Amino acid sequence: MIEMQDVWKTYKNGTHALRGINIQVDRNEFVYVVGPSGAGKSTFMKLIYREERLSKGHIFVSGFNIEKLKNRKIPYFRRNIGVIFQDYRLLPKLTVYENVAFAMEVIEAPAKHIKKRTMEVLDLVKLKDKASSLPSQLSGGEQQRVAIARAIVNNPSVIVADEPTGNLDPETSWGIMKLLEEINFRGTTIIMATHNKDIVNGMRKRVVAIENGLIVRDQQRGEYGYED
Repeated sequence: MIEMQDVWKTYKNGTHALRGINIQVDRNEFVYVVGPSGAGKSTFMKLIYREERLSKGHIFVSGFNIEKLKNRKIPYFRRNIGVIFQDYRLLPKLTVYENVAFAMEVIEAPAKHIKKRTMEVLDLVKLKDKASSLPSQLSGGEQQRVAIARAIVNNPSVIVADEPTGNLDPETSWGIMKLLEEINFRGTTIIMATHNKDIVNGMRKRVVAIENGLIVRDQQRGEYGYED
């Protein structure tokens, strides 16, 4: 599903964000990526969906050899990956329905299929009744659920979630996590970077800890392992 072999990422200023990363994530796994700020977590996540390019090594995602992808092939590759951000990144002038449907319009899905699938995922995230609302009319938790619906509408094999509960209160965060767990149960691999100690310790999944660009811990049913 996802494999990194001796992956390095060095930025132009000389910073080694990742140094010799080796990891394999299997289909249907749920993996937390934890570590101090500046440890390399965001770089790790961005390499998976080719937002950043690696400096050395090999990355394979859903059968794609990332470093050999031509630019024109990247949009096709990204159809297999859903990305969820801390700040939602919804289009403010589009309704909830339009924000989700847009992800299908980009890949030129048939109009009839777009309507059916968009309403299906809005039902899954419990926002069917908010389909005609604008993002500004929603709570933070509702906006994040729209972002999740958008991420899963094209049936990706992998979801990359970068601090998806970072802007949410504890109760709303647990609701988001239960939703992600349900999506994982349905067969989607999830990789989630987080600083939320309570969630990691409360939902025992695989935990990969990154410090100074290195994987220092990789545990099944792991704990967060850092003080707040």
